[in-house]
Amino acid sequence: MSDVHAGADVHAAFGHEGGDAASLRAAGWLGLAAAPTFALMALLTGVLGGGPMDMLCSTVHGASSLSSMVLMYALMSAFHLAPWLKWIASHRRGIRRS
Repeated sequence: MSDVHAGADVHAAFGHEGGDAASLRAAGWLGLAAAPTFALMALLTGVLGGGPMDMLCSTVHGASSLSSMVLMYALMSAFHLAPWLKWIASHRRGIRRS
């Protein structure tokens, strides 16, 4: 799938009509990039440790590997899944129509 076609799918999934197409495609791709980015940040923070900043954010030091920053990144990843769900739903509708 080409970038132009993929951008059109993202554009259609969000129901945008009219306006600056390039800006809308960029916004669509940024929306799709958020969830995997936060998931990767949660994984890296959990594996590599948060360092000194994690100690400042944690209320109980060393309590759990799922505390503070790892939990925050995991929750942010979950909260940003909506664009992926919209994209998957629109993609399935397109497959069923074909």
